[in-house]
Amino acid sequence: MNLLRDLATVSSLTTVSRVLGYVRDFFIARVFGAGLATDAFFVAFRIPNLLRRLFAEGAFSQAFVPILAEVRGRETPEETRALVDSVSTVLFLTLVATAALGMALAPLVVYVSAPGFAAEPGKFELTVALLRITFPYIVCISLVALAAGVLNTWSRFAVPAITPVLLNLSFIVGAAFFADRFEPPVLVLAWAVFAGGFLQLALQLPFLWKIGMLPRWRLDLKHPGVRRVLKLMAPAVFGVSVSQISLLINTIFASFLVTGSVSWLYYADRLMEFPAGVLGVALGTILLPSLARHHASGATGEYSRLLDWGLRLTLLLALPAAAALAVLALPLIATLFHYGRFSEADAWMTREALLAYSLGLVGLILVKILAPGFYARQNVVTPVKIGLVTLAATQGMNFVFVGPLKHAGLALAIGLGACLNAWLLFVFLKKQQIYSPQPGWLPFALKVAVSVLAMAVVLWLAAGPAAQWLEAGWRWKTAMIAGLVLLGTMVYGMCLYALGFRPRDFSMRGAE
Repeated sequence: MNLLRDLATVSSLTTVSRVLGYVRDFFIARVFGAGLATDAFFVAFRIPNLLRRLFAEGAFSQAFVPILAEVRGRETPEETRALVDSVSTVLFLTLVATAALGMALAPLVVYVSAPGFAAEPGKFELTVALLRITFPYIVCISLVALAAGVLNTWSRFAVPAITPVLLNLSFIVGAAFFADRFEPPVLVLAWAVFAGGFLQLALQLPFLWKIGMLPRWRLDLKHPGVRRVLKLMAPAVFGVSVSQISLLINTIFASFLVTGSVSWLYYADRLMEFPAGVLGVALGTILLPSLARHHASGATGEYSRLLDWGLRLTLLLALPAAAALAVLALPLIATLFHYGRFSEADAWMTREALLAYSLGLVGLILVKILAPGFYARQNVVTPVKIGLVTLAATQGMNFVFVGPLKHAGLALAIGLGACLNAWLLFVFLKKQQIYSPQPGWLPFALKVAVSVLAMAVVLWLAAGPAAQWLEAGWRWKTAMIAGLVLLGTMVYGMCLYALGFRPRDFSMRGAE
């Protein structure tokens, strides 16, 4: 199994999904702008989305995949099937109960997560209505994450990577063709979330059937695998989802700021999530099953070398992405969002948040690589402790930054908190002798730094003044931003090549 090839597959398919995500945000920005309605929707969508990341992509996946990989490698196919069936049944029942409770307590949930909205009755009531429509999304999308964990363990990476496309298509169709059929129109976005969850689950079920792992009803709370997953999952909520909890707390802070603050943070976060998803999520996805198999077989040397490979690739790809986001912040925002009701002031405010987020992008991606280093070993204690420290530090920075920097201060706290999280994970991986850096790190880092600096200077000179980006039409902006991305990629690639980097240097075989 060639991990570099798998990474290219997952990253390319994730790129398709993220590009469609920007198309969806283009339609949302054009139709709804950045105001009361979008603030209400983004809060309503963030709550089930947070739970999805806590229960599914975060704690559940990190607890389930290592155990599934271990059982598949050591036990019979019948035992593996029993584990999948039992875990799926318990997860489904838990999700249905959570969704029903969330819908019933929607006013309380909104009041706790966005207390500033209570001062505006119309905004508060709209958020409650939107939340009740979006909450069932957690059921389908968490089952999608379970299916993805199974498929990834069988090295079927492509289907889970392309699945999010369906949610983006649901948004695009809803905003472009059905907004005027709802009153208020923003309700169409909530129903798009609802439909997108079902579509994603429907796509993955045939592929589970093909590998013989389509879950069947099996309620067995005494199954040892279920108990192990639950034991790992509970504390893992903090260990892998600190940034999401921080985002939710940031929403509380932002709800007290001027109208539009939640939306500015959302649009900036969407831009930051492109490299975070294409690089961080993709690398974490392909690393976790191989790390778990190396641990199960006792191959500690291979385990450490695989982590080192992941860290080098992260710095090689994440550093230029962070620099490009900072240098091209306004051009990107103007190209993607500055249309219709999304004003020039909205563009500048979103730029402030994006600049702050870009400072922590490398940290956010590194966490996706370093955390699996613990969870593949079924070690939840260390990441939980680090997560709690990071969460406390992030909220302390919120109090410090939100006064002078407003919404951008909240973004800065998230970014710096992620860097702290990554640093502590790295320190403890070394301290516990889980990871030993391979030779050649200093020259590697210096060559990457020189290449990133050269790329950033060229992009800054080529981008031109901000005014032209805010005044030009979409055709000119689209062509220009595509040209700048191509230019930056070429400059960075040529610098790396001139300094001795070759693609074959990053080839890596995963555990079979």
